[in-house]
Amino acid sequence: MRKVIVQTQVSLDGVQEDPQLFVFDYFSDEIMSYNKELLFQSDALLAGRVTYEGFAEAWSTRTGDEFSDRINSMPKYVASRTLKEPLTWNASLLGNDVAGEVAKLKKQPGQDILQYGIGELTHTLIKEGLVDELRFLVFPVAVGSGGHIFETFDKTPLKLLETKTFETGVVALHYGVVKNN
Repeated sequence: MRKVIVQTQVSLDGVQEDPQLFVFDYFSDEIMSYNKELLFQSDALLAGRVTYEGFAEAWSTRTGDEFSDRINSMPKYVASRTLKEPLTWNASLLGNDVAGEVAKLKKQPGQDILQYGIGELTHTLIKEGLVDELRFLVFPVAVGSGGHIFETFDKTPLKLLETKTFETGVVALHYGVVKNN
């Protein structure tokens, strides 16, 4: 069965909102390689409306490099109460039963399913036992204010799977989501 992997970039104090304000000071070829590896082990993207709209605007016009070409060609599955079909950027809406739709996607053959950013969609999928792994790229900076990664979450037990430290001080933390039995 395919895994759902959620990855986000976060400051040391847990802020994920507006990562462009802090990630580029610490970005490197090593981190790009890490990001590319995750993208290429996946063959579909999940997104909420906000992430979908931001990514579609940022990525749909980029071409000519492996990362852009990969992300643009992948099918995207979008959870939204306000968007209507047809969507652009090789995307389609998930139905009203988002968890049921994602459960069906996980059963299809293929590579992992990737979601960038943590929000309401992630919360729904974790509650339904559908997120297999959370990956955090933790940047060595405190930004103080902004949307935090688990602001609206209930207690969510995690199990550390792997860590990786980059030369710039960024740390990748991989956690498995402990499933309720």
